[in-house]
Amino acid sequence: MATAHVTCPLCEATCGLEVTFDGADVTSVRGDAEDVFSRGYICPKGASLGALHSDPDRLRAPLVKRNGSFTEVSWAEAFAEIDARLPAVAAEHGRDSVAVYVGNPAAHNLAVALYGRAFFKALGTKNFYTAGSVDQLPKHYSSGYLFGGGFTIPVPDLDRTGHLLMLGANPLVSNGSLMTAADVRGRLRAVRERGGKVVVVDPRRTRTAEAADEHHAIRPGTDALLLFALVHTLFAEDLVRLGRLTDHVNGVAEVRTLAEPFTPEAVAPVTGVAAAEIRRMARELAAAERAVVYGRIGTTTQTFGTLTSWLVDVLNVLTGNLDAEGGAMFPFAAAGQRSGSGARRPFAAGRWRTRVRGLPEVFGEVPVAALAEEIETPGEGQVRALVTIAGNPCLSTPNAGRLANALPQLEFMLSLDIYLNETTRHADVILPGPTPLERAHYDIALYQLAVRNVANWTPAALPSPMPQEWETLLRLTGIVTGQGPDADVAALDAFVAAEVARRCGLDVAVAGERTGPERIMDLMLRAGPYDLTLADLEAAPHGVDLGPLRPRIPEVLSTPSGRIELAPEAITADVPRLAKELGRSPNGRLVLIGRRQLRSNNSWMHNLEPLVRGKNLCTVQVHPDDAGRLGLHDGGQAKVTARTGTIEVEVEVTDEIRPGVVSIPHGWGHDVDGVRTTVAKAHPGANSNVLADELSVDALSGTAVLNGIPVEVAPA
Repeated sequence: MATAHVTCPLCEATCGLEVTFDGADVTSVRGDAEDVFSRGYICPKGASLGALHSDPDRLRAPLVKRNGSFTEVSWAEAFAEIDARLPAVAAEHGRDSVAVYVGNPAAHNLAVALYGRAFFKALGTKNFYTAGSVDQLPKHYSSGYLFGGGFTIPVPDLDRTGHLLMLGANPLVSNGSLMTAADVRGRLRAVRERGGKVVVVDPRRTRTAEAADEHHAIRPGTDALLLFALVHTLFAEDLVRLGRLTDHVNGVAEVRTLAEPFTPEAVAPVTGVAAAEIRRMARELAAAERAVVYGRIGTTTQTFGTLTSWLVDVLNVLTGNLDAEGGAMFPFAAAGQRSGSGARRPFAAGRWRTRVRGLPEVFGEVPVAALAEEIETPGEGQVRALVTIAGNPCLSTPNAGRLANALPQLEFMLSLDIYLNETTRHADVILPGPTPLERAHYDIALYQLAVRNVANWTPAALPSPMPQEWETLLRLTGIVTGQGPDADVAALDAFVAAEVARRCGLDVAVAGERTGPERIMDLMLRAGPYDLTLADLEAAPHGVDLGPLRPRIPEVLSTPSGRIELAPEAITADVPRLAKELGRSPNGRLVLIGRRQLRSNNSWMHNLEPLVRGKNLCTVQVHPDDAGRLGLHDGGQAKVTARTGTIEVEVEVTDEIRPGVVSIPHGWGHDVDGVRTTVAKAHPGANSNVLADELSVDALSGTAVLNGIPVEVAPA
């Protein structure tokens, strides 16, 4: 028997796990009580790591499609097939004819974080898509213009706050999102135990709302109106207190003017939150010694996602809680994060736009809501080849049915994935990778969003029988740069490491004899703010605690002025569109929202039996009043119809959802042919993204609207 301490790579919480092995078999997974961040906390996803490792459906060799069927081939054959077909598409039709889609699991994959950049840059395409445009791009957009960097995102200082206002967030189920925090339930309990208050704004009475002091069941898609009314109240009642931010903020007067029409009385009929309640919320937020406003996926995947994301931080600034203990603070990661003060070019979105609809680039990517039309529409720049990396856009993108119908039109499709799933079934070549226990891990992106500064390195616990994904990415880089399928991986690795060393201002030789991710991580740690090396983390299997969040303004700012730009025109130009919502009463039509589940992370864990056992997880939640009016009953079947299609789903009648709203979880719909996911097919659910409209997006960022979708519901 052997034991390894690893960081869970299955969600944003980055919990420490203690994994026990008998040879290559996992015998137990439990929380690591000594982990410096999670202190033994574990959720069902982490506990399922052994099931993922041993899943018989997981691909263990490359697949190539021949005569419409997949055949296992050698790695050499697979790379030869890619070399024969992918570069030819780019050579004939141009670099933008090759698109890339990167899915959510890639954010938890060190190989993609370190080596994806080289491959994507070598492809040279502007058709780069990720799960971010069905998730979080509005926050990158607003943070970029407010603070100067798309990843300069403040997070709640949960461990020291005394008043937490959360909108569209359910961290007791999501384990945190754009807020890396293990054991959120324990952290929220601690807020209340020290005399603080937790307030949740959400159309559903979620698990987080159940654990809060106060819940406001807002109408979906109206969060920006509520936030503007809070801002209005702060100005009207002379409650604005910038504190130490006074000398670091531009645009306060402009925000005051913009907020004038959004009185509590004006927004109350639209939001469903009473004017008196709005005023009380604003007063309590302003009066709290340490307070923070936090918004998540419910706020970013709506019609006014960018305005909502912006207003969250406007409130944090106006109450003096930005960059203050217990407020919204900027983490300082041990690796991969640069300070401001001219370290970056000023943030700008819309540097290029999609060919068909003209949707904007944000943070280096374009909205996936445009992918199907870019494949379907003839003309110069038409997408003719697609590379997907750890993504399942046929389940996770708006009007998923349209995309599924578009993919067969491609001349070539390559997928890097461990499953033959709803998306990869359309590929010509599938390249699998090792399990999380067979590869090294470090959460580069997520530690930049952590509620406490920590660092934890996980070496591979087991040897891998297949190439590491970083080696696969480098071989693909060799192919698209004309070096062929047998490019010198060691030379390419040395080139990438030398480039990282150059950006870090280091001599690559300081990493010694290391190669691969270990060499790059050592360089990045050495260049970081804590005088750490990879050897330091290797000697600390439970992680290194680097302390609580600390004030970082002004050095974290990289706007052209070096100040917080509270009213950037790139954001405020959308305020008149929001103002048109005032006085617009609900039309009585039902609207659809999503919901998170503790045992699910998008679509990619539904083939693990421990996570899908028990009652059906994919239901449409309907309020009793609506169920009675529509003739629906608990446990029955309903047809849910939107502009884009119809699905059938089991009914769950519950007063957890506000009247006029229905909720279906995201990521299901495993009932298609041509997949090899036995467990998922036995628990198919229904694909709610058949109902999401690719034509409905946030005006500024192009992010898909997944909350507030007009639908009709009837008995099946």
